[in-house]
Amino acid sequence: MLAPISWRVPPKHYGPWERFVSLLTEGLVERGVDVTLFATADSVTTARLVGTAPRGYSEDPTLNPKVWECLHISAVFERANEFDLIHNSFDFLPLTYSGLVDTPVLTTIHGFSSPIIVPVYEKYDGSTYYVSISHANRHEKLTYLATIHHGIEIEEFVHYPEEGDYLLFFGRIHPDKGTAEAIEVASRVGKPLVIAGIIQDQGYFDRKVAPRLDVKHVRYIGSVGPDRRCEVLGRACGLLHLINFDEPFGLSVVESMACGTPVIACARGSMPELIQPGENGFLVNSVEEATAAVQALGSLDRHRIRASVETRFSRERMVDDYLRAYRTVVALHRRERTGA
Repeated sequence: MLAPISWRVPPKHYGPWERFVSLLTEGLVERGVDVTLFATADSVTTARLVGTAPRGYSEDPTLNPKVWECLHISAVFERANEFDLIHNSFDFLPLTYSGLVDTPVLTTIHGFSSPIIVPVYEKYDGSTYYVSISHANRHEKLTYLATIHHGIEIEEFVHYPEEGDYLLFFGRIHPDKGTAEAIEVASRVGKPLVIAGIIQDQGYFDRKVAPRLDVKHVRYIGSVGPDRRCEVLGRACGLLHLINFDEPFGLSVVESMACGTPVIACARGSMPELIQPGENGFLVNSVEEATAAVQALGSLDRHRIRASVETRFSRERMVDDYLRAYRTVVALHRRERTGA
């Protein structure tokens, strides 16, 4: 299992790719799969850990990302003959090593940071295997083995049956994620807004968020780790997820619903695959529609919201899906080698 090294596995706060790797790795080990995890040296896992980078480079600015990424990726491919399969959750760069080894490589594509990276995926489309994390995030030029939605450890998320008294923005603070739009909606409906997440765009925060902060109406509480995540999500009356891009998945959306908290999200990217309007949230296309949707949050049953994700987005379902994909890849690779 090849993880990113921006953050440790599992991440202490932000790090959705690393969180995915941790959930899947631990689930595979519980099923008796022999997993070697290539991640930062300070990662915590029940798998066999191989750590080249001492820490995540987003946590330690003294680490040069490219240097440690090269050392990290080469570590797994130099040992490729020890494994039946390499699961790449790192992005496109490891694909450039895949033609140098006989071990099959399956890549979970978490999204496309830019169209300029697509040619790398195109080059290795016929010799490796791709999994998309939502149907919406599939690229028309690529061939996919499967679409496998992320899962979460449902038991880690406490169900809060009573509606909370504030709206919540939970995610990285960036124009793509719609922080300013969340503030505007909360202002229009007269409800307090809590903002939680890392500041990924400082200029955006300074211009669009900071001037509207005040203790009573709009409060920024910083990045929230696993120790506080459930309470912050569960005590909200609704999560505002007013994205301005086609989001590949959205773990915070599923985590919110696991706590019983409904989600109001823009109908872009994977959101229609996650949200069932009128059952666990609402899909909207504007600030005006989001404002109207807030008024209807109280009509949703928080028990049904929790139930709507318990099976569809469980870690167990995700592990089942990946085990099925692994078996398919190994069988296809064996057939190609033997011609049988």
